[in-house]
Amino acid sequence: MKKCLLFFITIVSLQLVVAQQESAFKSGEWFKFRMSYSGWLKAGEATLNIKEKSLDGKPVYHVVGKGKTTGAINWFFKVRDRYESYFDTKTGLPYKFIRKIDEGGHKKDVEIAFDHENKKAKVNNKKYKTIKSVDIDTNVQDLVSAFYYLRNNYDTESIKKGDVVKLSMFFDEENYPFKLKFLGRETIKVKLNGSKIKVKTLKFRPYVMAGRVFKEEESLTLWVSADKNKIPLKIKADLAVGSLRADLEKYKGLKHSFEVQFD
Repeated sequence: MKKCLLFFITIVSLQLVVAQQESAFKSGEWFKFRMSYSGWLKAGEATLNIKEKSLDGKPVYHVVGKGKTTGAINWFFKVRDRYESYFDTKTGLPYKFIRKIDEGGHKKDVEIAFDHENKKAKVNNKKYKTIKSVDIDTNVQDLVSAFYYLRNNYDTESIKKGDVVKLSMFFDEENYPFKLKFLGRETIKVKLNGSKIKVKTLKFRPYVMAGRVFKEEESLTLWVSADKNKIPLKIKADLAVGSLRADLEKYKGLKHSFEVQFD
């Protein structure tokens, strides 16, 4: 287990899958995930929370994502991560992204302001007290806003096994061409809000950059609920050392009814 960043990358990837006229989420939606290392060791927890607010007079959704290590992992590799995104309630395009992390002593404090009209991003690195302007792609998303934007803009009704979905994402001062492959449909067993249930899911494989964190490009596998909510249920990753798994543990504030079968 390297970083809770893994969780947020995966959350982005698993939402590149649905197009529907009705929004898949609403203000007040909240998720909590439990993280485990190599299938047995408790590693940490992460949450995502969305609320409707106003930014510079514009109606936006404000998302806060938090990740932290717990238990034995926390003794020798302490992680405290916080991600925030402010994006337009109608277009889904991000206006501001905040990344404030502390991962085993490695710290970052970055705030990004997006100017989609002029295709520029102002990157304010507060740790090093530097500000730079970077060119961005058309309709680029940040790491968190993509989770919500793509829940409303990609089709899962007609998606076929082997189909690949692509997205432009801005991260670490770069435009990142992200892509995701659909592996098929699968019914899995999960434990949510204290109950063991069976859920119909869509299974995906995101392509990531191999190297220091991920073992290879196809290191991630993820499952989302095959309903109007597109809930992220399970994430499995092979890392450079060991493996990491994230399981949805609790949720609230869903916009649509959640279709399940009790075990």
